[in-house]
Amino acid sequence: MLTDSHCHLASHRFDPAEVPALVDRAKQAGVNRMVSLVTGLDDLDANLAIAAAHPEVSVCIGIHPCHVHEAPDDAIEHLRPHAADPRVCGIGETGLDYYHPAPEGWSESSFRQRQRDFLEAHFRLAAESGLNVVIHTRDSTGDASFQDALAIYRKHAAEVRAVFHCFIGPLANAREVIALGGLVSFGGVATFKNATDVLSTAAAMSAGTFMLETDSPYLAPVPFRGKRNEPSYVRHVAEHLAAARGESLQDLAQSTGETASRFFRFASCRG
Repeated sequence: MLTDSHCHLASHRFDPAEVPALVDRAKQAGVNRMVSLVTGLDDLDANLAIAAAHPEVSVCIGIHPCHVHEAPDDAIEHLRPHAADPRVCGIGETGLDYYHPAPEGWSESSFRQRQRDFLEAHFRLAAESGLNVVIHTRDSTGDASFQDALAIYRKHAAEVRAVFHCFIGPLANAREVIALGGLVSFGGVATFKNATDVLSTAAAMSAGTFMLETDSPYLAPVPFRGKRNEPSYVRHVAEHLAAARGESLQDLAQSTGETASRFFRFASCRG
């Protein structure tokens, strides 16, 4: 059975009325666990409601780095009461995004500093709550966001584990994360014809060091590239990676599912 370790079921690209069908299609595709990520205070309640209605869904709570300018300075205080909710299995989506330009009224340096401050605050909340952290990094060129996020993670690694989601970096970067006790996760990009380096990295990873995801509704895998993504499509990611790694789909599903269960501690959430 597969786990989609990162999706956004409360996204505006999903009509709330179709979420039951999305979950059903995922189950029919062999996906028995989904983690839906909060990106801001405005979709917190919607994500928790989805998890309440669907035991297959757990939630991570956080402020996406692209939204930190919209969040109040005390946003973490708004998240803190929910960290003990049995529907909540992690802190995130947080991280650093150096790809998108600073919003109006912000300099590049001040916007990036606010992202770094929020990432630190997410790590502190995770440590207090006994949860782990889901990190987003993205650059237009180079890997500055990854290196900055890794430096922040390094300060908290003794207390908190982190997963660098939608990982597209080189194997050397993945190994830096693993050395700190963290994980990476691979999504639809690994199936793209022009992303052979990502697939090579995924093929070289040891079992127990990575998870699978969709990041739906974004980044749909082949053969749905360019269309809206959904959790059921994690099966296509799994099939592609299993072939590249020379292992069965069943073995890959089991190892990545167990890795996700340990990281998100599903058993201590709702079984």
